[in-house]
Amino acid sequence: MAIAEATRIETMNGTRKRGLGAFLSLTFALTWGIAAILIAAPDAVERVFGPIGLTNPLYVLAVYAPAISGLVMVWHHHGREGFRSFFRRFRIVRMPVSGWLFLVAGVTAIVYAGALVSGTVGDTPVFSPWYTALPVLGQFMFLAGTVEEIGWRGVALPLLQRRFTPLVSGLLVGVAWAVWHLPAFAMSGTIQSAWSFGPYFVGLLAVSVIFTWMFNTSNGSLLVAWLLHFQLMNPLFPDAQPWDTLFYVIAAVLVVIVDRRRMLGRGDAIVDILHTDDRVSASSTGRQA
Repeated sequence: MAIAEATRIETMNGTRKRGLGAFLSLTFALTWGIAAILIAAPDAVERVFGPIGLTNPLYVLAVYAPAISGLVMVWHHHGREGFRSFFRRFRIVRMPVSGWLFLVAGVTAIVYAGALVSGTVGDTPVFSPWYTALPVLGQFMFLAGTVEEIGWRGVALPLLQRRFTPLVSGLLVGVAWAVWHLPAFAMSGTIQSAWSFGPYFVGLLAVSVIFTWMFNTSNGSLLVAWLLHFQLMNPLFPDAQPWDTLFYVIAAVLVVIVDRRRMLGRGDAIVDILHTDDRVSASSTGRQA
C-alpha cells in the first residue's frame, strides 16, 4: 500500500479512535496479562526465567508491550514501507538548544535537587572499575523503559494531537502511561515497589507534558524521546523519589508558560505517525510500497 493511500485511510472518520483504542487495548492486555502471572506465581516464574527484572524475558516482554503494540499498528495501517518510514524518525536530531539543555543538564539538575531534599544524594551508584557500568547502561538503554517510546510518543501522542492540543494530549498519554505501570507497584523486584503511586502518577503527568513539548519541537524525533526516557531512569543517578516530582511539575508548568503558543495551540503539533518527509514524497509521487 502506498504511504499516501495509508495516510488517507488513517484520517477517515473514526479510524483515529479505533487505532488509539486498539493500541491501548493490546498494550494493557499484554503487560497486565504477563504481570498477573508474575504477581500470582512469582516463585514458579523465577524458577524458569530467573528473578523479576531486566534479565527475565517475561518481564522484558511486558515492558516491550507499548512498542510491540505500536509496531503492530504501524504495520497494519502502513505496511512495509510505512514501517521503514516510521523508524526513520530515529534519524531526526534537530531540536532547539533549550531542548537539548533540558535533556542533558535539566534532568540531571532535577534528579540531584530531588535527591538532595530526599537525603539520598550520597546514594549515587558507584561502579568500580568504571567500565562495569557499561553493561548496566546498555540494559537501561535497550531493555528498559526507553523502548516504550515507540508506542507512547511514536503512536499514541500523534493520534491524540489530531483531536486535542499538545497539553491535553500529553496529559492523556501521561494518565495511560502511569496507569499502565500500576502492576509494577505490586511486583517484588521492581523499583516502583518501593515508591508511592500518588507522587509517581503526578510525576509522569508532568514528564509527559515535557515529552510532548520536546517531541513537537524536534519534529517528532523518536531518538529524542528515547534519550529523554533514558535520562529519566539513568542508572548512574541516585533515587530522588518523591521530591523530584515537585521539580518536574515546576519544569512542566514553565514549559507551558514559556511556550504556550505551541502547547496550547494545535498548529505545530506532530500528528503524523510516519516520517513527515516520506509522507510528502509519497503524496507527490504516488510511489507504491
